[in-house]
Amino acid sequence: MTASPHDSHASPRPRREVTLAHIAKLAGVSAPTVSKVINGHPGVASSTRRRIEDLVKEHGWRRRPDTTESSAVVEVLFESLDSLWALELIRGMDEVTQAYGIVVGLIDMRGRRSPHSGWIDQVLARRPVGVIAVSADIGERQRARLASRSIPLIVVDPRGEPDHGVPSVGATNWNGGLSATRHLLELGHRRIAMINGPDTLMCCRARLDGYRAAMDSAGVPVDPALVRTGSLYVEGGRANGKTLLELPEPPTAVFAANDLQALGVYQAAHRAGLRVPEDLSVVGFDDLPLAQWADPPMTTVRQPLRQMGTAAAEMVLALASGGALAEDRVELATRLEVRSSTAAPARPRRPGH
Repeated sequence: MTASPHDSHASPRPRREVTLAHIAKLAGVSAPTVSKVINGHPGVASSTRRRIEDLVKEHGWRRRPDTTESSAVVEVLFESLDSLWALELIRGMDEVTQAYGIVVGLIDMRGRRSPHSGWIDQVLARRPVGVIAVSADIGERQRARLASRSIPLIVVDPRGEPDHGVPSVGATNWNGGLSATRHLLELGHRRIAMINGPDTLMCCRARLDGYRAAMDSAGVPVDPALVRTGSLYVEGGRANGKTLLELPEPPTAVFAANDLQALGVYQAAHRAGLRVPEDLSVVGFDDLPLAQWADPPMTTVRQPLRQMGTAAAEMVLALASGGALAEDRVELATRLEVRSSTAAPARPRRPGH
């Protein structure tokens, strides 16, 4: 069952302290909705507003006096800020933080897996409301120093197995890989290639495992020559797509680990004189806006990126307000979006012919 970041409550205290998250739970609404009412913002139904106002009065909610010690910023670390993937996550986070009058501060690690050595001292000096790390490694010592200052940490798309002490947000990547590959198998494809991202990323390992599970379930052997690894960018898909299409027995379909790689496969197919999907079916992953703009529109696995950003922001703010989370691991569902880049396999055709 998917856990909801709204399920938070006040931690046991010697003197009971009512938190914004506790009021939200009692009212049956999200914490940002309570914040809108408290701060006099519009966009809340009158009946809901009255219910929240009554609960605030009944329970004597007050702003925590120590909140002024923190900057009104949630600091977000990205391995890289050069794709629409990151933008979708940021939009989800911003939808939540705006309701609190809090801004999203961005740190671009420029391709590094971990923040630079001086980051932890800098972030403690800035004292943000909380930290969200996206596909970034935060070391044990850094986590301990954040905890010592009561700065909560949430991880989105953790690189490895999520640390049980650090709440995380992800998607059903294994199921996404399974559904993408099953779709191609149901169309009649058997020479199905998989272009994956770095195996240091847990999400990529899960997508590959889903691909293998679908092939195994259908009784179709996986040809090792059809499984490739590359960067999660257009050039990664283009280079690996070219290599795959030059094989003596090229694939009739390619499942790529993300939409950018899939777009690179489109380019490789075009340069080889092949058409998508008449000669080569292609499936991506993420469902970025470019998937619908592609020619032809791309069949892809929708990863709920904006909702993942929203969940991470709600979790970090719930912890910052003194609440607790019902679950430390939130995993949101993926969904296959079938468009025009997939079709039944055609008669074998060699590149350039």
